[in-house]
Amino acid sequence: MKQKLKLGFRIGLFLFLSSLIAIIGVYVYAFFSPKLELTNLGKIYLYDQNETLVFKGALNNQWVSLNDMSEHLLNAVISVEDKNFYHHHGFDYFRIGKAFVTNILKNRRQGASTISQQYIKNMFLTFDQTWHRKIEEAFLTVELEVHYSKDNILEGYLNTINYGEGNYGVGEASQYYFNKDVKDLTLEEAIMLAGIPKSPNKFNPVVDYDACLKRAKIVAKSMLENHYIDQNTYDNLFTDTVLIYGRENTNRSQMIQYYQDAVLNELKNIRGIPTSLMESGGLKIFTTLNQDAQKNMEEIILSQMEEPDLQIASVLLNPKTGGVLALTGGFDYSKSQYNRAIQSKRQVGSTMKPFLYYAALANGLTSSSTFLSSETTFVFSNNKTYSPSNYNHIYANQDITMSAALAYSDNIYAVKTHLFLGENTLVDLTKQVGIKGEVQANPSLALGTSELNMMDFATGYMTLASGGFKKEPYFIEKVEDMDGNILYQHKQKNEMILNQNYVYILNEMLTNTTNSSFNSYTTPTALSLASKMSRKYALKTGTTNTDCWSVGYTPDALGLVWVGKDDSSEVGSIASRISKNVWLETIEKYLEKKEANWYETPHNVIGLVRDAVTGKEDYNSKNSTIFYYEKGTELTSIPIHKEE
Repeated sequence: MKQKLKLGFRIGLFLFLSSLIAIIGVYVYAFFSPKLELTNLGKIYLYDQNETLVFKGALNNQWVSLNDMSEHLLNAVISVEDKNFYHHHGFDYFRIGKAFVTNILKNRRQGASTISQQYIKNMFLTFDQTWHRKIEEAFLTVELEVHYSKDNILEGYLNTINYGEGNYGVGEASQYYFNKDVKDLTLEEAIMLAGIPKSPNKFNPVVDYDACLKRAKIVAKSMLENHYIDQNTYDNLFTDTVLIYGRENTNRSQMIQYYQDAVLNELKNIRGIPTSLMESGGLKIFTTLNQDAQKNMEEIILSQMEEPDLQIASVLLNPKTGGVLALTGGFDYSKSQYNRAIQSKRQVGSTMKPFLYYAALANGLTSSSTFLSSETTFVFSNNKTYSPSNYNHIYANQDITMSAALAYSDNIYAVKTHLFLGENTLVDLTKQVGIKGEVQANPSLALGTSELNMMDFATGYMTLASGGFKKEPYFIEKVEDMDGNILYQHKQKNEMILNQNYVYILNEMLTNTTNSSFNSYTTPTALSLASKMSRKYALKTGTTNTDCWSVGYTPDALGLVWVGKDDSSEVGSIASRISKNVWLETIEKYLEKKEANWYETPHNVIGLVRDAVTGKEDYNSKNSTIFYYEKGTELTSIPIHKEE
């Protein structure tokens, strides 16, 4: 018996010493391993087009130093998450053993992760419950502990955890929930904040105040047991309702985070920047953002949005470069992080028509070519029919010009043109101008029934706004590492892919959507904006039952605005009005200090006076206006615009 006990003791001692040596070996190996980079861990620095710092943080959050945090918060977090944080070396072995026994005896899952382990998991690892991941977590935790102080670790942890409602890091969360800096949190606010990371979607006070309060009381109980507060303080907690602000600081842009998300989305698709560097090395990202344009866009949207169930996406670009000056992917980032400008696909409606009419000009039609505008049913093979209608069923019941059809957004004219050219002609042109989204060769394509993404659609319009050059919209000018080494530099591409003559003619035609000379049996679609315009714009609106678009430009700015509902339910006339007003006010505000500018008339293009509706020579008509033609395609008339 004694021999067995001696043998057991020797085996136990051997295992203990072996384990101790192995643990010491791991710590020694970790000490001599390359130091984990935490000072810039996941940090990004975003700069605007003037290289002014706009945002700094760990991917999604503002970084707050430990010295600027409420002592109440630090005590609450340590108490509820890891009471022995300042006394262990990465692992709380007593807690692990206790959890192991509890899990076996009570058949339930109880965690024992320390703050150090959670930090490593959040920043470096997936949440897969595999042995490989657990071993990797353990080793990285050791590395973290041997290279950094407890204060460094705690600061990093608090700046990177999820606090719900799209808030990562205690700085964002404190501003969002309580409208104050972390250092100014009261004891009750700090306790509530400390309880959220346990289940960010369940315990945040915006989603469920009662659930948050219940969790906060658990945190408070742990603080009492760990002697951070006394019994009297504990008994008097939460006697009154804590005021929940539930929104970001109003001094900070409410929608600029959509722009930030678009930047990070582009960053992921740039080749040559190591993933490890993006995740842990720290990056300086110089963007095309114009802060004034972004701020103005947001203020205009907030002043115009009248219905709470409507959503909006808007983008302003520089056609000369393709740089995105301002963007919003929704009305309120705090309530929805879904970025409609870069993620959603919606029917574009009549904003597809400019591409149709460019194709028509390139295939022998002119700005005064006519088709009959009347109620029409198109009959195809196998007796299939298609019966599009004009807005409010208004028809000229006579031949009208292409310019008039574009000004009025006449659907019958558009479908006739589309079928005359062949359905694949418009499909081919959308690909030529850089639109990557799928468009179907069918009769309704001319009316914009295909669903496209806003930034993808902007690529096509950039070709028109730039005078025929293919340019890709972009957000990032260059990327540097923390030492200033350039990792990426945007390269401008100027590929002429469209005929400049036809683009100019089309752009002139698009000014007629606000031209009072087209007031006849109906009015141009955007005439209500004409009196508010300080300069000449190419503009097209598009309205379906579910989507309202306004797209317009000058040589200096291209703007796209969409208004609709996320569930694709029908919208009323207010959505169309919002779309137009946001577009006009945004682009006008951006251009207000810039000299009015328009496209130079190509030498091979002339202008002739004609009746806006019929295209006939009639200098006395109230509907007289200028039509532009490529030389040789005009009818006999007196030229108004001559080559110098």
